[in-house]
Amino acid sequence: MSGYPTNGPIDGGYPQDGRRPVIINAYPNNGNNTIRRNQTLSRPDRQPTLRRPLLRTIDRPPPAARAGATSGRTLGRPNLMAVEDDDEEPTGCWTLTSKILTFWAIPPVRALFGVGKNKDIIQAWREKLSLCIIIFCCWLLMGFFTIGIQPLFCPDQSKIDFKPMEHDNEKLESYLHYKGQYYSFRDVNKVFTDNEFEEIPNSFAGSDITPLFRECPGGKKRNCSDAKILDPCEKYVTGKNECKITANGQTYQPKGGDCFNSIIMDGILAKSGKITYKWEDIERKLTANTVYNGIVLKDIDNSINNYSFSEEAKKMLEKTRNKDGTRYFEMNEEYRQIAQCLIQSSSGGYVGKETVGCMFSQIITMVMTIAILGVVLTRFVMAIVFSWFVSSKLVQGYGSGGPRELYTICLVTAYSEGEEGIRCTLNSLATTTYPDKKQLLFVIADGIIMGSGNDRSTPDICTSMIIEDPKLGKAEPKSYFAIADGAKQHNMARAHAGYYIVDGHRVPAIVVVKCGTPAEASGAKPGNRGKRDSQLLLMNFLSRVTFDDRMTPLDYDLFKKIQHLCGVTPDKFEIVLMVDADTKVLPTSLSYLISAMVNDPLIMGVCGETRIANKTTSWVTWIQVFEYYISHHLGKCFESLFGGVTCLPGCFCMYRIKAPKQGSPNIYVPVLANPDIVEDYSENIVDTLHKKNLLLLGEDRFLTTLMLRTFPKRKMIFVPQALCKTIVPDEFKVLLSQRRRWINSTVHNLMELVLVRDLCGTFCFSMQFVVGMELFGTAVLPAAIVFTVYLLVDLLLIIYKAQQESQTSVLSYVWEHGPVVPLIMLFCVLGLPGVLVMLTSQKVIYVLWMFVYLFGLPVWNFILPVYAYWHFDDFSWGETRKVEGDNGDDHSKKEGVFDASSIPLKRWHEYEKLNRQNSITYGSPMNGPQRSPMNGPQGSPMNGPQRSMSNRAPLGPRPGGSPQGPPQGQRPFIPTQPGPAVQQGQRPPFNNIPPRR
Repeated sequence: MSGYPTNGPIDGGYPQDGRRPVIINAYPNNGNNTIRRNQTLSRPDRQPTLRRPLLRTIDRPPPAARAGATSGRTLGRPNLMAVEDDDEEPTGCWTLTSKILTFWAIPPVRALFGVGKNKDIIQAWREKLSLCIIIFCCWLLMGFFTIGIQPLFCPDQSKIDFKPMEHDNEKLESYLHYKGQYYSFRDVNKVFTDNEFEEIPNSFAGSDITPLFRECPGGKKRNCSDAKILDPCEKYVTGKNECKITANGQTYQPKGGDCFNSIIMDGILAKSGKITYKWEDIERKLTANTVYNGIVLKDIDNSINNYSFSEEAKKMLEKTRNKDGTRYFEMNEEYRQIAQCLIQSSSGGYVGKETVGCMFSQIITMVMTIAILGVVLTRFVMAIVFSWFVSSKLVQGYGSGGPRELYTICLVTAYSEGEEGIRCTLNSLATTTYPDKKQLLFVIADGIIMGSGNDRSTPDICTSMIIEDPKLGKAEPKSYFAIADGAKQHNMARAHAGYYIVDGHRVPAIVVVKCGTPAEASGAKPGNRGKRDSQLLLMNFLSRVTFDDRMTPLDYDLFKKIQHLCGVTPDKFEIVLMVDADTKVLPTSLSYLISAMVNDPLIMGVCGETRIANKTTSWVTWIQVFEYYISHHLGKCFESLFGGVTCLPGCFCMYRIKAPKQGSPNIYVPVLANPDIVEDYSENIVDTLHKKNLLLLGEDRFLTTLMLRTFPKRKMIFVPQALCKTIVPDEFKVLLSQRRRWINSTVHNLMELVLVRDLCGTFCFSMQFVVGMELFGTAVLPAAIVFTVYLLVDLLLIIYKAQQESQTSVLSYVWEHGPVVPLIMLFCVLGLPGVLVMLTSQKVIYVLWMFVYLFGLPVWNFILPVYAYWHFDDFSWGETRKVEGDNGDDHSKKEGVFDASSIPLKRWHEYEKLNRQNSITYGSPMNGPQRSPMNGPQGSPMNGPQRSMSNRAPLGPRPGGSPQGPPQGQRPFIPTQPGPAVQQGQRPPFNNIPPRR
């Protein structure tokens, strides 16, 4: 299936090979260059998110690193020549917003904060402040909905001296009642004393004093002795309707038989409380109550017997029993007068009702509670479903071999790690259960770096670990397009090719040493361009190989060496495993990951579980154990069920280079090699804070975001059976630096991912909604821990107050007055992970680690996020990777001018043709000192094994195989005679290589 050695004629200068797989675009255009979606629950005219490049406008040239790519973007973006970008000031809505929010930051103010005069630094500082302002507003919003909305719209009635009280409350027996409200003896007797009335004795406690009062014309006299009394019940009684009350065999009546003027009670109305009834109490058949305009009229049977109502009125009152009788009383004037009479004589209180503010606050609280608890419980349940039922099916057929064994590149990016860590990583990869012949170790040393505490540079450590193949000659520096700005876009690297030997395994290995151009040889960290550049060195190479694009000299050098080592051309490889140089991969992990890829061609990315190797080193590592565990078995398990893991960790993840098209054999869809992915990931103009956090601090997560954005219908999953171990920070300052980068990159990546409208689901039942909640939750972490402490203190105070009131139980009092809903959500968020541990892993030790993690919550939820947010404009790696001579360069600064023509670009067949011509002219440079002018003075071309060229035909068909290399599916012969044992760190003779598995 390899595509490059030809066995057919040349047509127009391009090699033709019937065996080469057809590469199709991921999103083929229709006639009008518009992709339309035919799904329900989505707007038919809404275009997919992929219509625009992520970091550049549609009409802006692609980065220089994409030079040579003849295949444009899959959505019809014009193929523009990569040119040097102008030094233009960044524009856009976000830039304008940051300037508006920081309009007050005039130069004197900026000087107080130590901000220089560089325009890029000023803009980054403005964006940092803008983000901090937005995050602070999110804190206020969360605080408002957590503890502010209830007091504002529905004040706590318990804090009111005369709060509404249920009619059956025993406390009412110590008050006096008047027109459905209760008054204290002291307030009523004070009014009576002021008006020279006789005080009401305490024996009348709990009595209704409404019969003592009447309405009098004029409204200013203390009693109604000198004016006509307005008595609504006068016509329904025989004789005089006396103003008196009776209780406990005693009678109280105003002197002279007069009635009190009801106006005197208006002065103490503010010191009264309503007596309330629930509809359940009114509807009970035990009492004959009715309601008129919200006023409860009690015991209407007694009123029917005591008053001479008409027969029609009595029948009407019978109909209103135990229900709202307002519509009956409003039928005519007679019934309305009867209602006023009953209010005067039988009003017992009011129907309890909530205000509009209380209803609004309850609705908002209920909606938020349902949304938050819904997400929390859904994540919990879905994580269990994935662990119990789905995860085992992902790796069905594990270890069966045969066609399931895909050619895999194991990419290891090294920077400043020590020899022990790098050797441990390579040993773990070489000794996996996966066949040696189907994998290629691809190690990239990012510059001539001397790690802190190392006695050798990282490139020397890496190259000393492989047995270089002498047939491939000495590795020479080759040019390639780097991810940088200015002159540093030109970089050079040496490709050392050979084998990694350990425990009887012999694995093909390439060590790429980024050594830099001669101009930077004397500078600090020559060749260093960052981890993203290391990834793109391979990704650009694979993309050019897949599409037969023009190659850089380094690409062609890698092509020939991979073909020589593996016996197949690089386009045969379908999988890339990305591992950091301080990660130990367990033996079965690689096979598990590839089994998942084979079982489901829609899977484009997969990761395993990362465990901590130094759990008990210090308290800093203690608090990380459960955090690592739950992030995989809760977060990633839930996301995997929907195929949308939002972050594949760069220390241990796998991507598909190209995917077989279902139902179409020998046809592939480029995935990691897709031009959309490679072009956006190759962005070298990093001129805003948002871009810097995406590309300089969170490149691993940003690659995941790009994959989900470009292929929203494909899957990113988590395979819990695949395990690796890594060393985590054991000092707080290192953890602080690491999490600063992780938190900031998480925020900025979620800001991009929440805009992807093509993720599965719709509205609140979508991954987009979950991502939005995760973004908001990340932003408000510090406020959440503060409000948690506030709620716990408030709970303790309520419990203390409940103990002081002996009339009610503590539990019922807390349920009525405490912050029950927020506390339920808090306990769900903190307690469900512990339940998840018992239901999935059943390892009690992780429950103990959970309590350690809970003690560290102030660190996780307050210290780390606040530090990260205030350092949004810090793009260094800080204490995480210490190297000698590090000046904090973040690879985004522009130095000098880049000349793209300084790096030659040719297609594979052009390199091959020139290679043969040079071989005829100069002899074979593979095993000799001769130099070829093909790539300039820096290096020599790769020509393959030395052959006689006397009878060599031009590039084209050849009986029995390809003239460019060994026959398809074969590899050059390597001697395998036994030899003496090899000591660690010593290079054995090449002839003493053990047989290959």
